[in-house]
Amino acid sequence: MRTALILITLAILFISGCSKEDRGVGPVKELSLSEIDNNIVAEGKVLFENKCSTCHRLDVKLVGTPLCGITRRRTPEWIMNMMLNPDGMIKENKAAKELFEKTGVRMSPQNLDEKQARKILEYLRTEN
Repeated sequence: MRTALILITLAILFISGCSKEDRGVGPVKELSLSEIDNNIVAEGKVLFENKCSTCHRLDVKLVGTPLCGITRRRTPEWIMNMMLNPDGMIKENKAAKELFEKTGVRMSPQNLDEKQARKILEYLRTEN
């Protein structure tokens, strides 16, 4: 009986710790994705190259973590909130704190607005 309670407790902790529904901390509360828009992808790629590629690559760790597959690991809201509110995310979001502790590098604010962050997200959706 005690073993069963321990296993149930561990399962609940594991499930509650999963980031599948973690939307992060920031201005983006809910985001519905539709089909990928190639025009937005092209704009997002340029923004990524100008704002993100100093620290991030898609397939290898540079300063920041590799971003290939990020849309499978995190919700769209979490991704956008990390771009728009990195300090708040690191301060208040468990997954962002863990990334910071793992890498030892704080993501610098890039002064993006929501439209720009959305375009970068659209680009990242194609890089899975």
